[in-house]
Amino acid sequence: MTDTAPAAPAVTEPARETAPVTGPENAPGTAPEPGTARKAVSIAGKLAQFSELWAQRTVATVNDYEVKVAKVHGEFVWHRHDDTDEFFLVVSGRLTIQLRDGDVVLGPGEMYVVPKGVEHCPLAEEETAILLLEPAGTSNTGSAGGPRTKAPVAL
Repeated sequence: MTDTAPAAPAVTEPARETAPVTGPENAPGTAPEPGTARKAVSIAGKLAQFSELWAQRTVATVNDYEVKVAKVHGEFVWHRHDDTDEFFLVVSGRLTIQLRDGDVVLGPGEMYVVPKGVEHCPLAEEETAILLLEPAGTSNTGSAGGPRTKAPVAL
């Protein structure tokens, strides 16, 4: 994509109560009683809790999927996920999803789904914050393995 919208100004909102959510602090099987409210999850707040690059942090679960955030900079490894698609949403910065047949460039608020089995390599020329949605237990390096393989940490 060549057209990009200007970055949205940072907005600080007070915590508000929402319907119950499932997340690391509210793991499956420990959901609050009906009618008990939880606070909204602040993606910016979760991203502020760590600085390690290419280290995914789980911020919630949706059924058998994990909602993860990560900070990335530089090039990752070429890999594929044979059994699942991979969802990328850019929170801030710019991310290039390198594919063997061309690149997809994402800016803030833009998303792309890498189809299962498609080899790809994320690249960020500046520090970039991303949100991912993948089945629980999906390896960050997919088929490649190696020293950059890390299990997500719950925030």
